[in-house]
Amino acid sequence: MFGRLGAPEIILILVVIILLFGAKKLPDMARSLGKSARILKSEAKAMKSEGQDNSTAASAPPHEETSAQRTIKAAPGDVTGSRPVTEPTDTTKR
Repeated sequence: MFGRLGAPEIILILVVIILLFGAKKLPDMARSLGKSARILKSEAKAMKSEGQDNSTAASAPPHEETSAQRTIKAAPGDVTGSRPVTEPTDTTKR
């Protein structure tokens, strides 16, 4: 009964969605859904690589980080807005 949807049923569903949400909000909703999917994908990838790093880090000795450079991201998963930043060091003595 629910296994086969034809063209008329799909068109009817799309018309109901457009009537419920409005044509102006649909592009914004699709854009936010795409952003959410990209964030989820990048976080899952980071968790997977973190799990692999933890298994190799247990056998390797810890090392000191000498660079004061880090990357600031505009939003989680947003790689287009990221830029490397060097943090200023305080040379004054208190």
